[in-house]
Amino acid sequence: MDSFFSIYLWPGLIMVAQSLLLLVCLLVFIAYILLADRKIWAAVQLRRGPNVVGPFGLFQSFADLLKFVFKEPIIPAGANKGVFLLAPLVSVTLALATWAVIPLNDNWVIANINVGILYVFAISSLEVYGIIMSGWASNSKYPFLGALRSAAQMVSYEVSIGFVIVTVLLCVGSLNLSDIVYAQKDGLGTMVGLPNSFLDWHWLSLFPMFVIFFISGLAETNRPPFDLPEAESELVAGYMVEYSSAPYMMLMLGEYAAILLICSLTTILFLGGWLPPLDIAVLNWVPGIIWFVLKGSFVFFLFAMVKAFVPRYRYDQLMRLGWKVFLPLSLAMVIITAFVLKLTGWA
Repeated sequence: MDSFFSIYLWPGLIMVAQSLLLLVCLLVFIAYILLADRKIWAAVQLRRGPNVVGPFGLFQSFADLLKFVFKEPIIPAGANKGVFLLAPLVSVTLALATWAVIPLNDNWVIANINVGILYVFAISSLEVYGIIMSGWASNSKYPFLGALRSAAQMVSYEVSIGFVIVTVLLCVGSLNLSDIVYAQKDGLGTMVGLPNSFLDWHWLSLFPMFVIFFISGLAETNRPPFDLPEAESELVAGYMVEYSSAPYMMLMLGEYAAILLICSLTTILFLGGWLPPLDIAVLNWVPGIIWFVLKGSFVFFLFAMVKAFVPRYRYDQLMRLGWKVFLPLSLAMVIITAFVLKLTGWA
């Protein structure tokens, strides 16, 4: 009995507690990221944005949460009610489940598995099912068209994201996300005799793939200018048209959790994760989680700025960019990276 408690029960309780702590922190952070998104968009358009509920509008997201929770959900008469209500749950569950393998700091990860990047790629690929279920179960033409657009869009850009990840894995030699961060302690900067710095991170050595990953992340998460599944001009709100109250809130929560995941993956793959920008005493005193949050927030700021000033693509332009531009470029970079690593022996 003692061995059962020490081997199975106690580690299980610790993992559950860690998961709850991560989810609570993540949900609070999503609330403020949503507020930041609205504030940045407003600032670019020379208006104030949310500024009434709480000081500087800091409680606006929580007020919206209460509004969504207490509103009555309206289900269309012709909808498949079971699938209609299950779709938001599937979407938000898959979006939050990917965070189990994200290392926020050195040894700060719930499941430090050796195939962490494959786990993230597999779970994030399943997120499209929540969108397809919501569009089909609504029994309406606009949601169904939006869901089909989203499915084609996510599949198209996941191919490019996969090749980008392959180039990083070629340089690192491991599928473990923590190992990818550790590998960025040495890079182009240290090769020329400089101390450890941000010049060693993969954004410099793999800059074309960094750009492709960022743009593909926008398309993968349906962010402007690639928000074609929910484009207001022709599909109103796309696959979310028929949703209201809590189910609508869950779909939006899943969307923003996926956006933060892409920001975190960008930080881990290309921006050194929790590593400080310079390996000097003062910056080393700052906890790694602070650097991770700052880098992820910076990537999200870029996401928000793109939303504010880049016009929306047409759908044919979106597909052309994914299949005729990003796919050949990313495939060529995989070949070039493998050739350079083999030739120089840097790996």
